Amino acid sequence: MASNRVHAALPDPPNQSEEEHKAEQKAFENFFAELESVDLPLGTTLRSIYDDQPNAHKRFMEKLDARIRNHDREIEKMCNFHHQGFVDAITELLKVRADAEKLMGQVTDTNRRLQEAGREVTAQTEEVIRCRIQQRNMATTVEKLQLCIPVLEMYSKLKEQLESKRYYAALKTMEQLEKVYIPRVSQYRFCQIMAENLPRLREEIKEISMSDLKDFLESIRKHSDKVGETAMRQAQQHRTFNSAVAKQASMGHYTKPVYSLNGRTHTPNGQLMDDDTGDEEEADEEILTAQDLVDFSPVYRCLHIYTVLGDRETFENYYRKQRKKQARLVLQPQANMHETVEGYRKYFNQIVGFFVVEDHILHATRGLVTRAFTDELWNMALSKIIAVLRTHSSYCDDPDLVLELKNLIVIFADTLQGYGFPVNRLFDLLFEVRDQYNETLLKKWALVFREIFELDNYSPIPVDTEEEYKLVVSRFPFHDAEIEKQDFPKKLPMSQSVPQIYTQVKEFIYASLKFSESLHRSSTEIDDMLRKSTNLLLTRTLSSCLQNLIKKPHIGLTELVQIIINTTHLEQACRYLEEFITNITNVSPETVHTTRLYGLSTFKDARHAAEGEIYTKLNQKIDEFIQLADYEWGMAESDGRASGYLMDLINFLRSTFQVFTHLPNNNNDHASMSGKVAQTACMSACKHLSTSLMQMLLDTELKQISMGAIQQFNLDVIQCELFASSEPVPGFQGDTLQLAFIDLRQLLDLFMVWDWSTYLADYGQPTSKYLRVNPATALALLEKMKDTSKKNNIFSQFRKNDRDKQKLIETVVKQLRSLVNGMSS
Repeated sequence: MASNRVHAALPDPPNQSEEEHKAEQKAFENFFAELESVDLPLGTTLRSIYDDQPNAHKRFMEKLDARIRNHDREIEKMCNFHHQGFVDAITELLKVRADAEKLMGQVTDTNRRLQEAGREVTAQTEEVIRCRIQQRNMATTVEKLQLCIPVLEMYSKLKEQLESKRYYAALKTMEQLEKVYIPRVSQYRFCQIMAENLPRLREEIKEISMSDLKDFLESIRKHSDKVGETAMRQAQQHRTFNSAVAKQASMGHYTKPVYSLNGRTHTPNGQLMDDDTGDEEEADEEILTAQDLVDFSPVYRCLHIYTVLGDRETFENYYRKQRKKQARLVLQPQANMHETVEGYRKYFNQIVGFFVVEDHILHATRGLVTRAFTDELWNMALSKIIAVLRTHSSYCDDPDLVLELKNLIVIFADTLQGYGFPVNRLFDLLFEVRDQYNETLLKKWALVFREIFELDNYSPIPVDTEEEYKLVVSRFPFHDAEIEKQDFPKKLPMSQSVPQIYTQVKEFIYASLKFSESLHRSSTEIDDMLRKSTNLLLTRTLSSCLQNLIKKPHIGLTELVQIIINTTHLEQACRYLEEFITNITNVSPETVHTTRLYGLSTFKDARHAAEGEIYTKLNQKIDEFIQLADYEWGMAESDGRASGYLMDLINFLRSTFQVFTHLPNNNNDHASMSGKVAQTACMSACKHLSTSLMQMLLDTELKQISMGAIQQFNLDVIQCELFASSEPVPGFQGDTLQLAFIDLRQLLDLFMVWDWSTYLADYGQPTSKYLRVNPATALALLEKMKDTSKKNNIFSQFRKNDRDKQKLIETVVKQLRSLVNGMSS
């Protein structure tokens, strides 16, 4: 091996020893062994020969020559050893060649003679073979033709079936060709062509049947409206029939039918019941089913074809996918659907038609659509329908349209419920639609109430005859024994708007009741709905209209008083409204969960608002008269009579309070009500007048007041006190009304009498003569008079004649300031 090779150094020059010569000889032998080995690389060996050795090339060539000569001698010895045997073999071969040539000539001659002798036999034999081959070919041909003819006949039959569009039979023929006939003759080219054409024909059949399916889908999309209309009409007729049946059953003149089929009712003995009129029979006969309106054969044919082709799943997926797309299109409403009931009806018809078709497909086919698929479609559709109805119903502001929408939803729900679809969510939606219906009713009745209030004259209703009285009483539950005893003509305390409002509330209850029909709700639930909607009408709509009416500027004090009387009568009529609802629903008002009407609080609030408005308008009128005051605050002495503006104000108050006293008081409630309002209004007016006069004296813009102005002001206050003492409104005890001016009276007495010593001495005592005089008020007024004295007005005589008087004023001012400072600290 290369790893075991020993690379010896080249030998030294000729004078080397015997041992060195042997070593050199051995080294060269190793080199030659490596060179003679063709598997080993020569580069390493040659490098070892020439590395660092003088005369290495010469010695190597010498040794190489000696090696060659040695090999030549060995080759020569080997050739000499085998030469004699080679010569002997050549000699024997030359002897055999002559015999072989002789034998070849004999064989050739024998073959020639044999060919000449058998030439005729060969010709006859070939003729026999050719005849035998022809016979075999003819038999084979007949046999193969017998196999091919049925194939060709079947293929011809296939072509005829395709031309006549009998695709399902054509597929069966293809199946026979593939499994029975073609395998028998599959080796023929025409059969191979047939076999290659069959998949193409199947694809054509699939495409044709799919085209028919697409036409069918387009057809049912167009006919869904008609199918849905028919189904909903059937449901509506069935609903009407059931209502009539229930009515007859309640009267005891009806035998319950066993079943109903195609709009015709069958009795237990199998006879058809005769309808009341021939028109109803004609209507029943004219009703068409989904099968009458839609040709379902393309679906059946396509389903069978894809089933035979083993591609039923693809067909089912395609059908369901397309129906889902159509469902989304059907569920998409028109933008203006909410404007008319026809828009809603068309929308519902399309949806019903869609699901009626799906229900028929579900029951007429096996597995094309499943109950799970139709339920999924219905749940998706139901969510979309509810969202659409919520949106579009919110745009409706006509209660009649909302009511018609409700009826459509009920028929729509009943129709689909008859086909097994759950519709509970639709009936839940009706509660939301009911709220929308109530909102539209409230808006409509708000306009009605507003119009009634605008047309009312706010005067008691005059009644001239018994008929007129009965007419009013028939419209409004009014009972008063004293008024009934009076002779005609007479007046009823309320105005014309009261019976009109009461009638309209009853009309609202009827309108609200219409929505509750056909909702499959109990009487208790209907009663609760009616009461709640009526409460909304009273507490929100009517209350808002009353509040707006009261705030209108053209409504005067007389009208406000009449409004108070009207609200009292309406409040008393609330119990009759409750009885009215009870009579409609037959639900006892003692039921635990019965909702009460909130009309009492509504009319009480309106009455309080009217009373407050009376007080406000009176005060505003007083302010208008006060603004006409034109005092000459620097006058030396008074005119000796009260101011003109104040006398006008007092006359206005007298005439105003006479309105209260002239109200009809033949009813104790009315009398107490009007008396209480009059007393409160009178007290409020006197207090407001007193406060306004006090503010006039203490006005910061008023810098100086003379004693003459104080005297003139005192005359005006005296007139106010005389008015209060004249009992403008009956019912006040003692001098209660005069106490409204007590602050002004004590203040003016203090300045008129100039009784400062008594005021300062008794200040803070409960028995003080000037108990209601505030030190700050007295100081402010005294400061205004002090400034006047400096300008030689009312105190000019005091300064000239009695200097001590001026010092007294200054002393009083100081003491009042100390009292004011003491109060503030």
